[in-house]
Amino acid sequence: MSFGMGDKNIQVGPEPLTLDQVVAVTRHGARVELTDEAMAAMTAARAHIEELAGRSTPVYGVSTGFGALATRHIAPELRAKLQLNIVRSHAAGSGPEVEREVVRGLMLLRLHTLATGRTGVQPATAQALAALLNAGITPIVHEHGSLGCSGDLAPLAHVALALIGEGQVRDAKGELRETADALAEAGIAPVALAEKEGLALLNGTDGMLGMLVLAIRDLHELYKAADLAAAMSVEALLGTDRVFAADLQDLRPHPGQSISAANLRALLADSPIMESHRGPDCTRVQDAYSLRCTPQVNGAARDTLAHAELVASRELASAVDNPVVLPDGRVESNGNFHGAPVAYVLDFLAIPTADVASMSERRTDRLLDRARSAGLPPFLADDAGVDSGLMIAQYTQAAIVSDLKRRAAPASADSIPSSAMQEDHVSMGWNAARKLRRSVEGLAQVVAIEIMAAARALDLRAPLRPGPATAAVVAALREHVPGPGPDRHLAPEIAATTALVRDGSLVAAAETVTGRLS
Repeated sequence: MSFGMGDKNIQVGPEPLTLDQVVAVTRHGARVELTDEAMAAMTAARAHIEELAGRSTPVYGVSTGFGALATRHIAPELRAKLQLNIVRSHAAGSGPEVEREVVRGLMLLRLHTLATGRTGVQPATAQALAALLNAGITPIVHEHGSLGCSGDLAPLAHVALALIGEGQVRDAKGELRETADALAEAGIAPVALAEKEGLALLNGTDGMLGMLVLAIRDLHELYKAADLAAAMSVEALLGTDRVFAADLQDLRPHPGQSISAANLRALLADSPIMESHRGPDCTRVQDAYSLRCTPQVNGAARDTLAHAELVASRELASAVDNPVVLPDGRVESNGNFHGAPVAYVLDFLAIPTADVASMSERRTDRLLDRARSAGLPPFLADDAGVDSGLMIAQYTQAAIVSDLKRRAAPASADSIPSSAMQEDHVSMGWNAARKLRRSVEGLAQVVAIEIMAAARALDLRAPLRPGPATAAVVAALREHVPGPGPDRHLAPEIAATTALVRDGSLVAAAETVTGRLS
């Protein structure tokens, strides 16, 4: 990841962030800059907090303990210690490190909430968080620790720990460093937390939201790759494209279904293979569901994704903290930190991700089965019996699909009470996000294996030639993965094809013929 690249800084203020802005910062290292509006809003809110801190009336998060300990009034001389203690005690994560792009999402989305002026932090605290992002300093955050309620508490606490100069981070080069050393080298002074600031740094759904945004971006591309894989398989299996006709799709006007069918029509256009069996001698009345119903499944996945994107856009317009500072100076407790809205769509997306992969695996199995492949050799092998061809590649697909089906079970249906029953219902949205990330990667591998198999099958149809779009994909793949032949080590070829799916190269190859796919 390169930091500070791009034409301009991402402006962070009270206005909503866009999905593109989040991806630019988290995945591509774009710099951030707090707007003048953000600085003014934070300054005004901070004045309200300081005025309330001087009163004798307890205010949650300002002059009280936290969670089940909120009944204790904290004396002024102990309040700085209170804010330090919440960060240190809540930085209780466990397990492997979370990916850098996810941690940067935590940081950016927390920065956005601070910039709304609804949290009451000092402007200098937000500036320090922005400086960490711009320096490419990434706190170590662990896999386990968030219940998706009262915010992603442990993950955000590890970010806050870095702000006060404690714990460990990775620098812009990815090297593990003591935080104090990395901050000193970058010229960033540790933050001295004042009233409410420790709480404000912890109390958001930023981790699960960041992972939702990244998954949305990835799935947009993977669903196009799934259409591509299906088109190649339909062509290689001598299937029909008549079922993808626009007038048939219009009988069931789901937007995603229409998009998927249009992609399939474009990908199969002008195919000599398809033309070879259109005549009156063709006895193929209708194809199996895994071919014929591709627009219905891949389309429903797109419609689910559109709903998730709507939820994400609402969250990116939100200020999530508890308590919040309102424009009239009131500081009020609320439940906006509950992760249910995000958790539900994270779980929802895992269902079509598993199902799109399941249909892809079924098409691959059909390509390899001599009884159902319309004349292709068993397992697409060079010398079947001596060679096993792609037999075990389908096993790998099946193993991944089985795992994806397990991950489609909802995390958000679970709740374990915490904080002495003060927090007696939680969303488990962080867990939903973590499993969705793994599901997205699994889908990429499954689709890649189908494309490998379909490309080999298209080669084996020679002298019949595939259409211009799918031929362009086969040609792009052949720059990295050889065509049919005797058995060879398949794992590197699967990895290479997966990389081409993930970076969009294969879809881009098709788009040189079709124009932009949706």
